Amino acid sequence: MSDFKFDTLAVHAGAKPDPTTGARATPIFQTTSFVFDDVEHAASLFGLQAFGNIYTRITNPTTAVLEERVAALEGGVAALAVASGHAAQMLVFHTLMMPGDRFVAATQLYGGSITQFGHSFQKFDWHVDWADATDAANIKKAIGPKTKAVFIESMANPSGRIIDIAAIAAVAHEAGIPLIVDNTLASPYLIRPIEHGADIVVHSATKFLGGHGNSMGGIIVDAGKFDWSKGNKFPTLTEPTASYHGLKIYETFGAISFAIACRVLGLRDLGPAISPFNAFMIITGIETLHLRMQRHSDSALKVAKHLKAHPKVTWVSYAGLEDDPSHALQKKYAPKGSGAIMTFGIKGGYDSGVKLVNGIELLSHLANIGDTRSLIIHPASTTHRQLSDEQKKSASAGPDVVRLSIGLEDADDIIAALDKGLAGA
Repeated sequence: MSDFKFDTLAVHAGAKPDPTTGARATPIFQTTSFVFDDVEHAASLFGLQAFGNIYTRITNPTTAVLEERVAALEGGVAALAVASGHAAQMLVFHTLMMPGDRFVAATQLYGGSITQFGHSFQKFDWHVDWADATDAANIKKAIGPKTKAVFIESMANPSGRIIDIAAIAAVAHEAGIPLIVDNTLASPYLIRPIEHGADIVVHSATKFLGGHGNSMGGIIVDAGKFDWSKGNKFPTLTEPTASYHGLKIYETFGAISFAIACRVLGLRDLGPAISPFNAFMIITGIETLHLRMQRHSDSALKVAKHLKAHPKVTWVSYAGLEDDPSHALQKKYAPKGSGAIMTFGIKGGYDSGVKLVNGIELLSHLANIGDTRSLIIHPASTTHRQLSDEQKKSASAGPDVVRLSIGLEDADDIIAALDKGLAGA
C-alpha cells in the first residue's frame, strides 16, 4: 500500500477483510497459541525458517496489523508492538547494548525515560551520557568509544520543543551508531523521523496513536537503513545466535533484522507482550489519527496564543508560536502543526501550579497525554518529582511549569476553564 497517502494508510494499512468470516474490522485474536500444520511446519517456525504464529507473546494476527500499519505510517520496513513505550525502549537497548556499553540521551526527555535510563538500566550495566539536544554539537561531544546509540524525542516532553533530527542523525552516523527517535508527541502525522535520518523510531502507543486514553502499548519501528555490520559494534545482530543454532540475524534478515532481533530475542525472552485487545483498540484509534492530530494542533495553537497574553502566565513554550525558539524547526519538521502538548510558567511558582491543577474544571489532572480529553499536570510534583532540581530544569520541568495536553473539546471551552483556574490560583 506504499502508493497510498497518509490518511488512507491510517485506515487500511496492514488490514484486509478476514478470509474466514469476511469481517471488515480487524478481529481480536484472543488466543495464547496457534495450531501447527505438522511437525515440519512447527520446526520451521521455531527455527526462523518461516514466518507465522507460534505464541501470542511473540506474534499474533491482530498485533501484526498494528505493526504493519505503524511501519507504513512511519515509512519503516518493519515494526514490533509491545506492552508499553517503556517496554519498547527496553527492547531496543537490549538489542543494541552489551554490559558496560553506553548511549547518549537528550536531557529533554519525559521524566520516566530519564529515570529508566539513569537508574533501572544500570542494573543491566548499560550507562547513559546526557546531552542538551538543542545543539547537535553537544551530542557529538558526549559520544565516546563505547557509545552504541543516540536517543532523542522529536518533540520533547513536557516542553513540546522540536529537536533538529537531521543534524543529530548526521552526528550519530558519523560516529557509526544509530539514532533512536521517540516520536510519541508528534506521531507520524506531524513528523516522520525516518525521512530525516532516524534509524529506529519508538512510540508510547498509549498516547496519540491510540488517542483515547484506554489502552497501553508501545511500538518499535525499524527504518531498515542502518548497516549493523559496520565496525563490529552490534554482536547481537552480527554474531552467531546460540539460541538459534548459530544463525546470524543481520546476515539472514537484512533490512528487517533489527525488528526481528527485538522480537525473537528481546520479546521472546523478556516477555513484555501487548494484549490482542489493546492492539485492536490502538488500531481503531489510528484510523482517526490524521483527524485528531490536526484538531489537537489547531486548538493548541489557539490556547497557546491566549495564554501568552494572560497576566498570570510568565511564559509559554509551544513551537507553533512565532517567537518560540523552535518555531523555525517546526516549519521544517512539522509544517502541519505543533501537536497538542505545551508548557507554561505560572506566576507564584510551585504552589500556584499545585493550586491550579487541584482546582481546575474540565481539564483532567492525570499522568497521561494524547487523550481526546484535555489534560493538565504539574510535572515538578508528579511526572518529574523523582528528579533533582537540576534535572528538572534541564528537562523543562521547573517548579513553575504546567503541562497541558489539549484535547478535542471546543477550544473556547478549554480557554474558559483555564481562565477560571488561573483566577483561582
